[in-house]
Amino acid sequence: MNYRQLRDPNAEYTMRDLSGETMGLHRDRGPRDVEITDVQTVIVDGNYPWTLVRVYTDSGHVGNGEAYWGGALPEIIERLTPFVVGENPLDIDRLYEHMVQKMSGEGSIAGKDIAAISGIELALHDVVGKILDVPAYQLLGGKYRDAIRVYCDCHTEEEADPEACAEEAERVVDELGYDALKFDLDVPSGHEKDRANRHLRTPEIEHKAEIVERVTERVGDRADVAFDCHWAFSAGSARRLARRLEAYDVWWLEDPVPPENHDVQRTVTQSTGTPIAVGENVYRTHGQRRLIEEEALDIIAPDVPKVGGMRETRKIATLADLYYVPLAMHNVSSPIGTMASAHVGSAIPNALALEYHSYELGWWEDLVEEDDLIQDGYMAIPERPGLGLTLDLDAVADHLAEGETMFDEA
Repeated sequence: MNYRQLRDPNAEYTMRDLSGETMGLHRDRGPRDVEITDVQTVIVDGNYPWTLVRVYTDSGHVGNGEAYWGGALPEIIERLTPFVVGENPLDIDRLYEHMVQKMSGEGSIAGKDIAAISGIELALHDVVGKILDVPAYQLLGGKYRDAIRVYCDCHTEEEADPEACAEEAERVVDELGYDALKFDLDVPSGHEKDRANRHLRTPEIEHKAEIVERVTERVGDRADVAFDCHWAFSAGSARRLARRLEAYDVWWLEDPVPPENHDVQRTVTQSTGTPIAVGENVYRTHGQRRLIEEEALDIIAPDVPKVGGMRETRKIATLADLYYVPLAMHNVSSPIGTMASAHVGSAIPNALALEYHSYELGWWEDLVEEDDLIQDGYMAIPERPGLGLTLDLDAVADHLAEGETMFDEA
């Protein structure tokens, strides 16, 4: 290894490889010579189980992050903690690769391992922003926009009733101020013979088309509306459904086929004029690459606390931008993960929108001390250091999942 010539012969240097082991020669980085002292998690019982992550440092700065979602994540994060304790949190890229490598034997190319690493990575952006006194978007290269458009994932008591969906769409637009919505299409129609085979009969397709027709006509040009299939349909059924919906103003049709076979996804996307969004269930840039390069989607939809974190999403956005593909971030997070996604959306040119899934949960915003996070369908990007949010630890304690205990400092 070639070492850089040092102008100050009295300085102490170390070089660290990706595994974090000292290889010789360390320089005292002054006020930025900070070490991680601990990583802790709690699960909050929201409309999803939100795994909040805290990174502690010997400088007194604490970073907040979030991992997607729930079960087994605290145990994986506990397994990761020894790999980052004693390390400098400013080395975000190196620590990310370090964690991926350390967990490689346990499958760290996808799944819960990557979600756990994502939670720590989000918290690193928060704590580094606080150490350097800059907002997190600055760590990603600066911002393109001051606020990110938010689309509201809508629900009704009767998900399968087209008129109920239309009424809820109208309410969310008129009363809550959103101009971007999403509804589910993988809902029972009453015409199913065997849902396990993923095949859609014509009456089922017509029922889904009726939902789309009622909703899009009700909101008109006041809102864009997307529709989610949750990987529920066969290739042929997905093609027939997508072509049937070409008559309506569909913002996008999301995940119409299972996520494993990219060849099928490409065929479905290229068979229709209905825009297709994909990416929520694919991990890291490596997982998204073929979908983008083979034009198997019209919109890429990664989930920041799941796909690999903020910098990994930035990489995905850069690759997508080479193919002129916009990015709409999937999101079911608490305010912490949502704001981390908003910072990413601020820092990339091709951000389209950010999902919000908790509009019916009255205390979502109570988890942080800041107010009015979403106004008129947009989330403003804070200029405060890090993610710009302050966890309300009392509110977190009030909403802990069963069996959870609070962070040690609380």
